[in-house]
Amino acid sequence: MSMNLVTLLYLVASVCFIQALKGLSHPTTSIRGNLFGMAGMLVAVVTTAALIIELAGGALGLGWVLLGLLVGGTAGAVMARRVEMTKMPELVAFMHSMIGLAAVFIAVAAVAEPWAFGIAGHGQALPGGNRVELALGAFIGAITFTGSVIAFGKLSGKYKFRLFQGRPVTFPGQHWLNLALGLAAAFFVFGFWHSQSWLDIVLVIAIGFALGVLLIIPIGGADMPVVVSMLNSYSGWAAAGIGFSLNNSMLIIAGSLVGSSGAILSYIMCKAMNRSFFNVILGGFGGDAAAAGAAGEEQRSVHTGSADDAAFLLGNADSVVIVPGYGLAVARAQHAVKEMAAKLTAKGISVRYAIHPVAGRMPGHMNVLLAEAEVPYDQVFEMDEINSEFGDVDVAIVLGANDVVNPAAHVKGSPIYGMPILEVYKARHVIVNKRSMAAGYAGLDNELFYMDKTMMVFGDAKQVVEDITKAIE
Repeated sequence: MSMNLVTLLYLVASVCFIQALKGLSHPTTSIRGNLFGMAGMLVAVVTTAALIIELAGGALGLGWVLLGLLVGGTAGAVMARRVEMTKMPELVAFMHSMIGLAAVFIAVAAVAEPWAFGIAGHGQALPGGNRVELALGAFIGAITFTGSVIAFGKLSGKYKFRLFQGRPVTFPGQHWLNLALGLAAAFFVFGFWHSQSWLDIVLVIAIGFALGVLLIIPIGGADMPVVVSMLNSYSGWAAAGIGFSLNNSMLIIAGSLVGSSGAILSYIMCKAMNRSFFNVILGGFGGDAAAAGAAGEEQRSVHTGSADDAAFLLGNADSVVIVPGYGLAVARAQHAVKEMAAKLTAKGISVRYAIHPVAGRMPGHMNVLLAEAEVPYDQVFEMDEINSEFGDVDVAIVLGANDVVNPAAHVKGSPIYGMPILEVYKARHVIVNKRSMAAGYAGLDNELFYMDKTMMVFGDAKQVVEDITKAIE
Protein backbone atom coordinates (compact mmCIF):
# COMPACT_ATOMS: atom_id res chain seq x y z
CA MET A 1 0.00 0.00 0.00
CA SER A 2 1.51 3.31 -1.09
CA MET A 3 1.83 6.15 1.40
CA ASN A 4 -0.15 8.36 -0.95
CA LEU A 5 -3.11 6.00 -0.67
CA VAL A 6 -2.71 5.80 3.13
CA THR A 7 -2.68 9.59 3.39
CA LEU A 8 -5.76 9.84 1.15
CA LEU A 9 -7.69 7.31 3.24
CA TYR A 10 -6.67 9.08 6.45
CA LEU A 11 -7.92 12.32 4.93
CA VAL A 12 -11.27 10.67 4.15
CA ALA A 13 -11.50 9.44 7.75
CA SER A 14 -10.66 12.94 9.02
CA VAL A 15 -13.44 14.47 6.92
CA CYS A 16 -15.83 11.91 8.41
CA PHE A 17 -14.74 12.90 11.94
CA ILE A 18 -15.32 16.58 11.17
CA GLN A 19 -18.79 15.77 9.83
CA ALA A 20 -19.40 13.70 12.96
CA LEU A 21 -18.67 16.66 15.22
CA LYS A 22 -20.88 18.86 13.07
CA GLY A 23 -23.71 16.34 13.27
CA LEU A 24 -23.40 15.89 17.02
CA SER A 25 -23.88 19.63 17.55
CA HIS A 26 -27.66 19.22 17.38
CA PRO A 27 -30.01 16.42 18.48
CA THR A 28 -31.80 16.24 15.13
CA THR A 29 -28.55 15.48 13.30
CA SER A 30 -26.84 13.43 16.00
CA ILE A 31 -27.66 10.04 14.43
CA ARG A 32 -26.10 11.14 11.16
CA GLY A 33 -23.10 12.45 13.10
CA ASN A 34 -22.63 9.09 14.81
CA LEU A 35 -22.77 7.30 11.46
CA PHE A 36 -20.08 9.59 10.09
CA GLY A 37 -17.94 8.93 13.17
CA MET A 38 -18.28 5.16 12.85
CA ALA A 39 -17.51 5.27 9.14
CA GLY A 40 -14.42 7.41 9.74
CA MET A 41 -13.14 5.10 12.46
CA LEU A 42 -13.72 2.05 10.26
CA VAL A 43 -11.67 3.61 7.45
CA ALA A 44 -8.90 4.60 9.88
CA VAL A 45 -8.71 1.16 11.57
CA VAL A 46 -8.74 -0.82 8.29
CA THR A 47 -6.10 1.46 6.75
CA THR A 48 -3.85 1.24 9.82
CA ALA A 49 -4.29 -2.53 10.03
CA ALA A 50 -3.33 -2.94 6.37
CA LEU A 51 -0.28 -0.71 6.87
CA ILE A 52 0.84 -2.67 9.95
CA ILE A 53 0.49 -5.98 8.15
CA GLU A 54 2.58 -4.70 5.26
CA LEU A 55 5.30 -3.34 7.55
CA ALA A 56 5.30 -6.40 9.84
CA GLY A 57 5.46 -8.76 6.92
CA GLY A 58 2.56 -11.04 6.07
CA ALA A 59 0.95 -13.67 8.26
CA LEU A 60 2.67 -12.79 11.54
CA GLY A 61 1.61 -9.16 11.22
CA LEU A 62 -1.92 -10.19 10.28
CA GLY A 63 -2.15 -12.45 13.34
CA TRP A 64 -1.18 -9.70 15.77
CA VAL A 65 -3.56 -7.22 14.13
CA LEU A 66 -6.48 -9.66 14.22
CA LEU A 67 -5.72 -10.51 17.86
CA GLY A 68 -5.75 -6.83 18.80
CA LEU A 69 -8.99 -6.19 16.89
CA LEU A 70 -10.60 -9.26 18.44
CA VAL A 71 -9.67 -8.40 22.03
CA GLY A 72 -10.45 -4.70 21.74
CA GLY A 73 -13.61 -5.16 19.70
CA THR A 74 -14.96 -7.85 22.03
CA ALA A 75 -14.27 -5.77 25.14
CA GLY A 76 -15.92 -2.72 23.57
CA ALA A 77 -18.98 -4.66 22.44
CA VAL A 78 -19.46 -6.31 25.84
CA MET A 79 -19.16 -3.01 27.72
CA ALA A 80 -21.48 -1.23 25.29
CA ARG A 81 -24.16 -3.90 25.73
CA ARG A 82 -23.89 -4.06 29.51
CA VAL A 83 -23.48 -0.41 30.44
CA GLU A 84 -26.51 1.35 31.87
CA MET A 85 -27.30 4.92 30.88
CA THR A 86 -26.51 6.06 34.42
CA LYS A 87 -23.04 4.49 34.11
CA MET A 88 -22.11 6.23 30.87
CA PRO A 89 -19.91 8.84 32.61
CA GLU A 90 -17.81 6.09 34.19
CA LEU A 91 -17.49 4.38 30.80
CA VAL A 92 -16.35 7.64 29.21
CA ALA A 93 -13.74 8.10 31.97
CA PHE A 94 -12.55 4.53 31.44
CA MET A 95 -12.17 5.11 27.69
CA HIS A 96 -10.17 8.28 28.34
CA SER A 97 -7.84 6.35 30.64
CA MET A 98 -7.22 3.75 27.94
CA ILE A 99 -6.37 6.45 25.39
CA GLY A 100 -3.88 8.00 27.82
CA LEU A 101 -2.28 4.65 28.61
CA ALA A 102 -2.05 3.83 24.90
CA ALA A 103 -0.19 7.10 24.31
CA VAL A 104 2.31 6.16 27.04
CA PHE A 105 2.88 2.67 25.61
CA ILE A 106 3.34 3.97 22.06
CA ALA A 107 5.86 6.56 23.26
CA VAL A 108 7.86 3.94 25.15
CA ALA A 109 7.82 1.61 22.13
CA ALA A 110 8.94 4.43 19.82
CA VAL A 111 11.84 5.28 22.12
CA ALA A 112 12.86 1.62 22.41
CA GLU A 113 12.68 0.81 18.68
CA PRO A 114 12.36 4.01 16.63
CA TRP A 115 13.25 2.16 13.40
CA ALA A 116 10.06 0.10 13.70
CA PHE A 117 8.07 3.31 13.36
CA GLY A 118 10.22 4.79 10.61
CA ILE A 119 11.44 7.58 12.88
CA ALA A 120 15.14 6.69 12.75
CA GLY A 121 17.37 3.98 11.32
CA HIS A 122 18.92 1.08 13.23
CA GLY A 123 21.42 2.36 15.76
CA GLN A 124 20.50 5.99 15.10
CA ALA A 125 19.33 8.43 17.76
CA LEU A 126 15.87 9.96 17.68
CA PRO A 127 15.70 13.41 16.08
CA GLY A 128 15.44 16.18 18.67
CA GLY A 129 11.95 17.24 17.64
CA ASN A 130 10.63 13.70 17.94
CA ARG A 131 12.09 13.39 21.43
CA VAL A 132 10.15 16.43 22.62
CA GLU A 133 6.94 15.26 20.93
CA LEU A 134 7.20 11.77 22.41
CA ALA A 135 8.00 13.09 25.89
CA LEU A 136 5.07 15.54 25.84
CA GLY A 137 2.68 12.94 24.42
CA ALA A 138 3.70 10.43 27.09
CA PHE A 139 3.43 13.08 29.84
CA ILE A 140 -0.09 14.17 28.82
CA GLY A 141 -1.09 10.54 28.33
CA ALA A 142 0.10 9.65 31.84
CA ILE A 143 -1.88 12.55 33.34
CA THR A 144 -4.94 11.47 31.37
CA PHE A 145 -4.64 7.85 32.55
CA THR A 146 -4.41 8.38 36.30
CA GLY A 147 -6.70 11.42 36.23
CA SER A 148 -9.37 9.37 34.45
CA VAL A 149 -8.96 6.52 36.93
CA ILE A 150 -9.63 8.93 39.82
CA ALA A 151 -12.58 10.45 37.92
CA PHE A 152 -13.95 6.94 37.34
CA GLY A 153 -13.86 6.23 41.05
CA LYS A 154 -15.50 9.53 41.98
CA LEU A 155 -18.22 9.08 39.37
CA SER A 156 -18.91 5.51 40.46
CA GLY A 157 -19.31 6.47 44.11
CA LYS A 158 -19.18 2.84 45.31
CA TYR A 159 -15.54 2.50 46.34
CA LYS A 160 -14.34 3.04 49.94
CA PHE A 161 -10.88 4.16 48.88
CA ARG A 162 -10.62 7.81 49.98
CA LEU A 163 -9.32 9.14 46.65
CA PHE A 164 -12.34 7.62 44.87
CA GLN A 165 -14.90 9.34 47.07
CA GLY A 166 -16.81 12.43 45.97
CA ARG A 167 -15.47 14.72 48.68
CA PRO A 168 -12.44 16.80 47.63
CA VAL A 169 -9.03 15.73 48.95
CA THR A 170 -6.88 18.71 49.82
CA PHE A 171 -3.73 19.33 51.86
CA PRO A 172 -1.47 22.32 52.58
CA GLY A 173 0.87 23.27 49.75
CA GLN A 174 -1.03 21.19 47.21
CA HIS A 175 -0.77 23.73 44.38
CA TRP A 176 2.90 24.40 45.12
CA LEU A 177 3.55 20.67 44.85
CA ASN A 178 1.75 20.57 41.50
CA LEU A 179 3.84 23.50 40.30
CA ALA A 180 7.06 21.84 41.44
CA LEU A 181 6.12 18.62 39.65
CA GLY A 182 5.25 20.56 36.49
CA LEU A 183 8.63 22.31 36.51
CA ALA A 184 10.39 19.00 37.19
CA ALA A 185 8.60 17.44 34.22
CA ALA A 186 9.74 20.33 31.99
CA PHE A 187 13.31 19.82 33.23
CA PHE A 188 13.28 16.10 32.41
CA VAL A 189 11.68 16.74 29.01
CA PHE A 190 14.62 19.03 28.32
CA GLY A 191 16.96 16.32 29.56
CA PHE A 192 15.40 13.75 27.26
CA TRP A 193 15.66 16.17 24.33
CA HIS A 194 19.34 16.71 25.14
CA SER A 195 20.50 13.15 25.81
CA GLN A 196 17.64 10.70 24.99
CA SER A 197 18.16 9.14 28.42
CA TRP A 198 15.76 6.40 29.50
CA LEU A 199 15.89 7.82 33.04
CA ASP A 200 14.53 11.15 31.81
CA ILE A 201 11.58 9.69 29.89
CA VAL A 202 10.71 7.32 32.75
CA LEU A 203 10.71 10.24 35.21
CA VAL A 204 8.56 12.32 32.85
CA ILE A 205 6.00 9.51 32.73
CA ALA A 206 6.13 8.93 36.50
CA ILE A 207 5.55 12.64 37.19
CA GLY A 208 2.64 12.56 34.73
CA PHE A 209 1.05 9.67 36.61
CA ALA A 210 1.42 11.56 39.91
CA LEU A 211 0.07 14.83 38.52
CA GLY A 212 -2.97 13.07 37.10
CA VAL A 213 -3.93 12.02 40.61
CA LEU A 214 -3.08 15.35 42.24
CA LEU A 215 -5.02 17.41 39.69
CA ILE A 216 -8.28 15.47 40.13
CA ILE A 217 -8.45 14.61 43.85
CA PRO A 218 -9.16 18.22 44.98
CA ILE A 219 -12.19 18.38 42.67
CA GLY A 220 -15.54 17.61 44.28
CA GLY A 221 -18.34 15.47 42.87
CA ALA A 222 -20.39 18.50 41.85
CA ASP A 223 -17.76 19.45 39.29
CA MET A 224 -17.32 16.01 37.72
CA PRO A 225 -19.08 16.96 34.43
CA VAL A 226 -16.34 19.51 33.78
CA VAL A 227 -13.65 16.97 34.67
CA VAL A 228 -15.04 14.51 32.11
CA SER A 229 -14.85 17.07 29.30
CA MET A 230 -11.40 18.25 30.45
CA LEU A 231 -9.97 14.71 30.38
CA ASN A 232 -11.54 14.26 26.96
CA SER A 233 -9.44 17.20 25.80
CA TYR A 234 -6.28 15.82 27.43
CA SER A 235 -6.69 12.46 25.68
CA GLY A 236 -6.94 14.24 22.33
CA TRP A 237 -3.77 16.26 22.84
CA ALA A 238 -1.91 13.12 23.95
CA ALA A 239 -2.89 11.38 20.71
CA ALA A 240 -1.95 14.43 18.62
CA GLY A 241 1.48 14.67 20.27
CA ILE A 242 2.24 11.02 19.49
CA GLY A 243 0.89 11.53 15.95
CA PHE A 244 3.50 14.20 15.25
CA SER A 245 6.29 11.86 16.34
CA LEU A 246 5.01 9.00 14.20
CA ASN A 247 4.26 11.32 11.27
CA ASN A 248 0.72 9.93 11.36
CA SER A 249 -1.69 12.49 9.92
CA MET A 250 -4.70 10.54 11.20
CA LEU A 251 -3.59 10.75 14.82
CA ILE A 252 -2.69 14.42 14.43
CA ILE A 253 -6.05 15.41 12.94
CA ALA A 254 -8.24 13.18 15.11
CA GLY A 255 -6.30 14.09 18.26
CA SER A 256 -6.52 17.81 17.48
CA LEU A 257 -10.27 17.52 16.87
CA VAL A 258 -10.82 15.72 20.17
CA GLY A 259 -8.46 18.03 22.06
CA SER A 260 -9.92 21.27 20.74
CA SER A 261 -13.56 20.17 20.97
CA GLY A 262 -12.98 18.91 24.52
CA ALA A 263 -11.36 22.22 25.48
CA ILE A 264 -14.27 24.18 24.00
CA LEU A 265 -16.75 21.96 25.83
CA SER A 266 -14.81 22.43 29.07
CA TYR A 267 -15.00 26.19 28.60
CA ILE A 268 -18.75 26.02 28.00
CA MET A 269 -19.21 23.82 31.07
CA CYS A 270 -17.10 26.18 33.20
CA LYS A 271 -19.23 29.09 32.07
CA ALA A 272 -22.38 27.14 32.94
CA MET A 273 -21.01 26.45 36.45
CA ASN A 274 -19.35 29.84 36.96
CA ARG A 275 -15.94 28.22 37.29
CA SER A 276 -12.57 29.49 36.15
CA PHE A 277 -11.32 27.64 33.07
CA PHE A 278 -7.69 27.92 34.22
CA ASN A 279 -8.60 26.56 37.65
CA VAL A 280 -10.11 23.55 35.93
CA ILE A 281 -6.90 22.88 34.02
CA LEU A 282 -4.83 23.28 37.19
CA GLY A 283 -7.16 21.20 39.38
CA GLY A 284 -7.94 24.05 41.75
CA PHE A 285 -11.70 24.31 42.04
CA GLY A 286 -14.62 22.70 43.84
CA GLY A 287 -12.80 22.18 47.10
CA ASP A 288 -14.99 23.93 49.63
CA ALA A 289 -18.51 23.00 48.59
CA ALA A 290 -18.89 19.84 50.63
CA ALA A 291 -17.55 21.38 53.82
CA ALA A 292 -19.79 24.41 53.49
CA GLY A 293 -22.84 22.26 52.89
CA ALA A 294 -22.18 19.98 55.82
CA ALA A 295 -21.87 22.94 58.15
CA GLY A 296 -25.29 24.23 57.19
CA GLU A 297 -27.31 21.06 57.76
CA GLU A 298 -30.33 21.40 60.08
CA GLN A 299 -33.75 19.86 60.58
CA ARG A 300 -36.43 21.88 58.76
CA SER A 301 -40.01 21.10 57.82
CA VAL A 302 -41.18 20.74 54.24
CA HIS A 303 -44.57 20.50 52.56
CA THR A 304 -45.03 16.91 51.40
CA GLY A 305 -47.64 15.41 49.14
CA SER A 306 -48.64 12.24 47.34
CA ALA A 307 -48.71 11.27 43.68
CA ASP A 308 -52.44 12.06 43.69
CA ASP A 309 -51.74 15.59 44.97
CA ALA A 310 -49.14 16.10 42.24
CA ALA A 311 -51.53 14.76 39.61
CA PHE A 312 -54.20 17.26 40.74
CA LEU A 313 -51.81 20.19 40.33
CA LEU A 314 -50.54 19.00 36.97
CA GLY A 315 -53.96 18.13 35.60
CA ASN A 316 -55.33 21.59 36.40
CA ALA A 317 -52.41 23.54 34.99
CA ASP A 318 -52.21 25.33 31.65
CA SER A 319 -48.43 25.06 31.37
CA VAL A 320 -46.00 22.51 32.82
CA VAL A 321 -42.21 22.41 32.71
CA ILE A 322 -40.42 19.14 33.50
CA VAL A 323 -36.87 19.41 34.89
CA PRO A 324 -35.01 16.06 34.66
CA GLY A 325 -32.05 15.31 36.92
CA TYR A 326 -29.78 12.46 37.92
CA GLY A 327 -32.51 10.88 40.06
CA LEU A 328 -34.55 10.37 36.90
CA ALA A 329 -31.55 8.68 35.27
CA VAL A 330 -31.01 6.35 38.24
CA ALA A 331 -34.68 5.30 38.22
CA ARG A 332 -34.69 4.91 34.42
CA ALA A 333 -37.87 6.95 34.40
CA GLN A 334 -37.52 8.71 31.05
CA HIS A 335 -40.14 6.54 29.31
CA ALA A 336 -42.59 6.98 32.18
CA VAL A 337 -42.06 10.74 32.01
CA LYS A 338 -42.83 10.76 28.31
CA GLU A 339 -46.09 8.89 28.96
CA MET A 340 -47.04 11.42 31.65
CA ALA A 341 -46.24 14.30 29.31
CA ALA A 342 -48.31 12.70 26.53
CA LYS A 343 -51.31 12.40 28.85
CA LEU A 344 -50.98 16.06 29.90
CA THR A 345 -50.61 17.17 26.28
CA ALA A 346 -53.77 15.23 25.36
CA LYS A 347 -55.61 17.40 27.91
CA GLY A 348 -54.45 20.53 26.09
CA ILE A 349 -51.72 21.37 28.61
CA SER A 350 -48.48 22.88 27.32
CA VAL A 351 -45.59 20.60 28.33
CA ARG A 352 -41.91 21.46 27.96
CA TYR A 353 -38.63 20.09 29.28
CA ALA A 354 -35.94 22.33 30.78
CA ILE A 355 -32.34 21.08 30.54
CA HIS A 356 -29.41 22.40 32.54
CA PRO A 357 -26.08 21.87 30.74
CA VAL A 358 -24.47 20.15 33.74
CA ALA A 359 -27.45 18.14 34.98
CA GLY A 360 -26.53 14.53 35.60
CA ARG A 361 -22.96 13.30 35.59
CA MET A 362 -21.68 14.25 32.17
CA PRO A 363 -22.35 16.94 29.55
CA GLY A 364 -25.63 16.28 27.72
CA HIS A 365 -26.67 13.45 30.07
CA MET A 366 -30.32 14.55 30.25
CA ASN A 367 -30.54 15.18 26.51
CA VAL A 368 -29.41 11.62 25.88
CA LEU A 369 -31.99 10.21 28.29
CA LEU A 370 -34.85 12.13 26.70
CA ALA A 371 -33.68 11.20 23.21
CA GLU A 372 -33.67 7.54 24.28
CA ALA A 373 -37.35 7.92 25.19
CA GLU A 374 -37.98 9.66 21.83
CA VAL A 375 -39.16 12.88 23.44
CA PRO A 376 -39.84 15.39 20.60
CA TYR A 377 -36.91 17.77 20.21
CA ASP A 378 -39.21 20.79 19.95
CA GLN A 379 -40.33 20.18 23.55
CA VAL A 380 -36.78 20.27 24.93
CA PHE A 381 -35.33 23.66 25.88
CA GLU A 382 -31.92 24.63 27.16
CA MET A 383 -31.53 26.75 30.30
CA ASP A 384 -30.96 30.05 28.48
CA GLU A 385 -34.04 29.49 26.29
CA ILE A 386 -36.53 28.83 29.07
CA ASN A 387 -35.32 30.65 32.20
CA SER A 388 -37.11 33.88 31.30
CA GLU A 389 -40.44 32.00 31.04
CA PHE A 390 -40.57 30.30 34.44
CA GLY A 391 -42.52 33.21 35.90
CA ASP A 392 -45.45 32.32 33.61
CA VAL A 393 -45.33 28.57 34.28
CA ASP A 394 -48.17 27.09 36.35
CA VAL A 395 -46.31 23.96 37.55
CA ALA A 396 -42.64 23.04 37.39
CA ILE A 397 -41.92 19.42 38.27
CA VAL A 398 -38.33 18.62 39.26
CA LEU A 399 -37.36 14.96 38.94
CA GLY A 400 -34.18 14.12 40.84
CA ALA A 401 -32.37 17.42 40.22
CA ASN A 402 -30.80 19.38 43.06
CA ASP A 403 -27.84 21.72 42.59
CA VAL A 404 -28.99 22.92 39.15
CA VAL A 405 -32.20 24.35 40.67
CA ASN A 406 -30.71 25.59 43.94
CA PRO A 407 -31.45 29.31 44.59
CA ALA A 408 -28.27 29.41 46.73
CA ALA A 409 -26.52 30.20 43.46
CA HIS A 410 -27.92 33.74 43.84
CA VAL A 411 -26.65 34.15 47.43
CA LYS A 412 -23.28 35.82 47.91
CA GLY A 413 -20.90 33.66 49.91
CA SER A 414 -22.47 30.41 48.76
CA PRO A 415 -19.98 27.89 47.29
CA ILE A 416 -22.08 27.84 44.11
CA TYR A 417 -22.67 31.62 43.99
CA GLY A 418 -22.83 32.81 40.40
CA MET A 419 -23.54 29.38 38.94
CA PRO A 420 -26.38 29.72 36.41
CA ILE A 421 -29.40 27.66 37.49
CA LEU A 422 -32.82 26.77 36.15
CA GLU A 423 -34.99 29.38 37.89
CA VAL A 424 -37.68 26.91 38.89
CA TYR A 425 -38.43 28.89 42.05
CA LYS A 426 -40.22 31.51 39.89
CA ALA A 427 -42.99 29.09 38.84
CA ARG A 428 -46.41 29.39 40.51
CA HIS A 429 -46.20 25.85 41.89
CA VAL A 430 -43.22 23.51 42.21
CA ILE A 431 -43.28 19.73 42.59
CA VAL A 432 -39.99 18.10 43.59
CA ASN A 433 -39.49 14.34 43.46
CA LYS A 434 -36.55 12.92 45.42
CA ARG A 435 -35.83 9.76 47.35
CA SER A 436 -34.86 11.77 50.43
CA MET A 437 -33.75 15.22 51.56
CA ALA A 438 -30.11 14.34 50.93
CA ALA A 439 -28.00 17.13 49.46
CA GLY A 440 -26.70 17.09 45.89
CA TYR A 441 -23.09 16.78 44.74
CA ALA A 442 -22.29 20.27 46.00
CA GLY A 443 -23.29 19.19 49.51
CA LEU A 444 -25.63 22.18 49.97
CA ASP A 445 -29.11 22.46 51.40
CA ASN A 446 -31.63 23.55 48.76
CA GLU A 447 -33.87 26.45 49.77
CA LEU A 448 -36.28 25.56 46.96
CA PHE A 449 -37.43 22.51 48.92
CA TYR A 450 -38.62 24.66 51.85
CA MET A 451 -40.63 27.24 49.92
CA ASP A 452 -44.39 27.45 50.56
CA LYS A 453 -45.07 26.90 46.86
CA THR A 454 -43.04 23.66 46.80
CA MET A 455 -44.50 20.20 47.36
CA MET A 456 -42.07 17.34 47.99
CA VAL A 457 -43.09 13.91 46.68
CA PHE A 458 -40.67 11.31 47.99
CA GLY A 459 -39.99 7.99 46.28
CA ASP A 460 -38.47 6.32 43.26
CA ALA A 461 -38.88 8.63 40.26
CA LYS A 462 -40.24 5.95 37.93
CA GLN A 463 -42.82 4.70 40.43
CA VAL A 464 -43.90 8.22 41.40
CA VAL A 465 -44.28 9.34 37.78
CA GLU A 466 -46.24 6.19 36.91
CA ASP A 467 -48.57 6.81 39.87
CA ILE A 468 -49.01 10.45 38.81
CA THR A 469 -49.84 9.37 35.25
CA LYS A 470 -52.49 6.93 36.49
CA ALA A 471 -54.04 9.61 38.74
CA ILE A 472 -54.29 12.32 36.07
CA GLU A 473 -57.93 12.52 34.98
